[in-house]
Formats: sequence, C-alpha cells, structure tokens
Amino acid sequence: MRFISKLPQVGTTIFTVMSRRAIEENALNIGQGFPDYAIDPRLADALMEVIGEGRNQYAPMEGTIELREQISNKLNLSYRQRFDPHTEITVTCGATEALYDAIQAAVGPGDEAIIFDPAYDSYEPAVRLAGAHCVRVALKPPAFRFDWDEVRGALNDRTKLIIINSPQNPSCSVAGASDLDELAACIRDRAITVIADEVYEHVLFDGRRHQSVLAHPELRERSYTVFSFGKTLHATGWRVGYCIAPPEMTRELRKVHQFNTFSIASPLQHAIARYLSAYPDAWQGLSAFFEAKRDLLAGLLKGSGLEPLPAAGTYFQLVDYGSISEADDLQFADRLIREAKVATIPLSPFYAKPPHMTLVRLCIAKRDETLREAALRLCSFAQRAQGPR
Repeated sequence: MRFISKLPQVGTTIFTVMSRRAIEENALNIGQGFPDYAIDPRLADALMEVIGEGRNQYAPMEGTIELREQISNKLNLSYRQRFDPHTEITVTCGATEALYDAIQAAVGPGDEAIIFDPAYDSYEPAVRLAGAHCVRVALKPPAFRFDWDEVRGALNDRTKLIIINSPQNPSCSVAGASDLDELAACIRDRAITVIADEVYEHVLFDGRRHQSVLAHPELRERSYTVFSFGKTLHATGWRVGYCIAPPEMTRELRKVHQFNTFSIASPLQHAIARYLSAYPDAWQGLSAFFEAKRDLLAGLLKGSGLEPLPAAGTYFQLVDYGSISEADDLQFADRLIREAKVATIPLSPFYAKPPHMTLVRLCIAKRDETLREAALRLCSFAQRAQGPR
C-alpha cells in the first residue's frame, strides 16, 4: 500500500537532532530549552501528597476546577483581568497542545495564517494539518523587530489567523505595547483570530514588562492566549499548559482538545493548584533569576569571538560567531558539538527562507556551574579557531 504523507516536508525537529548529536559526541547540551536543576521541593512535595490522597484518575476534560481557579487568580495578579475558570480557561498538554488545538479551531482548508520567522517549529505543521497555508513574515536579525507594513501587505481575504510569540523564541526579542496596537489596527476590520504564544511571560529583562494580549481590550476579544507551567515552574517534563479565550472561542478549542488529549494528568494538576494556592507569588522572581544567568553567560563570552546579542526576554541567549566563521549555522553548530563539545541550536531551521546569519541559540536555564563550563569550552574553542592574536 502506498502511504501518502500529510507532512512530506517535515522531518525530525532541530531540537531532537541536536540533542541526539550531543549524546553521540558526549557534548554539554545547552541548546534544547530545559532546566538542569531541580524544581521547587515544595512543588515536588505537593505532588507526592496528592498522589497519596488518591488523586490519580481522569481529570475533567477542561482541567481540574482547582487549577483553573488558581490560573484565574494568577492572571488577575499579572494583568488585572478576571477570566472565568469555567468558560474561558482550558488546561492542555503543555503549550504545544494548546497551540495545536487553537490552530485547528481557527483555520481550515483554503485559509491563510501569518506567522513570524524565526517561528517556533510547531506552528506551520499544525496549520498544514488544518488544511490551511502559512504566510511567513520574517523578523530580520539582529534586532528581530516587527515590520507592520509588511504584515499589512500580506493580509488578504483568506487571512484568518495571525500567530504572535512574545517574548519570542528563538530570537529573544520582545513585543512592545505599540506592537500590539499595530496588530490590533491591522486586523480591526477583518475576521482574523490571533494566537498569542506567551509561554515566557515572566522572563523579561532590564526592567521590561510583558505586554499580553489579555491586557489589550481589543485583542483580548479575538485571541487564544497560550501559557506554560513548564516554563513558569521549571518543570518542562510535566507538560501542563493552558489556553485563555472568550467563551465562544473556548468552546471551539475544547471540541478539538477533547478528541486530542481529552484530559491532562490529574496528579500534576492538583499538585500545581495546591502549590499556587500556598505560594501565589512563587513565579514573580523569574525575570531576576534568569537575568542573572543571562548576565553570567554573556559576561563570560564577551570578547571571545562568540559575541552575545542583547537578549530582551526568554531563557535563551543568541551569540554571533561571524568573527570566527562564515559557515552556515547548521554547519557551525555541528562543529561546536564536535570541537567544543557544546550543543547549541542554529536559527535557520526556524525560517522558511533564512537570511544569511552567523547566530546560534544557547539556553540559560541551567545551573551556574553548567553555564561556566559551557563558556569555558566555547571560549577555548573560539581561541583555537581564531589562532594567535
């Protein structure tokens, strides 16, 4: 039987490829975005408690009410907006499932979705599986700023969705209030849904404040907004995310969700709810926590030839290797694994048509000793690569 692929151009993600290469070369992996330090022991204790209490059966499809109520409280603390835990909040299998469900709810055959490159790699496959087409608008390095005139030029009667990601992975850039105003103006007279990927909502640097679509009166009414406890609680393997949307949009999202994952691991939901109830401000120090790590790694690499670019948010750091090599980023990232024994992530796989870049992405969500060891290896490699000065 001949099997016809629905995603013929999609291969293994760059994250899997680089992590596999890191294992093969016994390299230090500071590419893929996951912490190498422990979660808060109080969160771990809460999980053991709820398991012991027998909270081990199916959770409600939309998420446990205890967790949805805590999410509502958290959003009110963050954005001074109340969201109904019954009709506007849905717990999902990480942010990736929320994004997939929202895309399936928002677009269908013949529709177009605008996404911004470098784009997180799950967006386009989900759009394609819905039968829609992606229109890619590039954010140009090194600033990676939005060009709203280009967005206006990409709009047409088939445009039904725009996906915006801020703080932006992998560029480490952040949308400002004026960007959200421009987005609202672009779609004001059009039937276009917004998906806002805001998983790094609490990781902004140098005094910046996150501009959420939830706090924008015009965008809030037409947006699916996606968040992740994996990022907020340093627990990426728990795979607990959530999506906020007006009731009518939430109903459509849940139609997809119930036949995708149906419900998310019950003990994890109860544990997070109990933790947030006891420590409602546990997430509020994330910016300072990661800013210190950004400054540590950037300070160690500065002047090495692997030059850090200013990072406004996320728990990543871009470095420019242009003074060492003009090789493309895939080749250079592989060279770093082989010669420096450090795994990074190249940026070109996140573009449909990548510009020439000499940039790779590093993850700062690591122990300080991991970052120091990575910097030592990278600086030593850079010195060898550049030769005597």
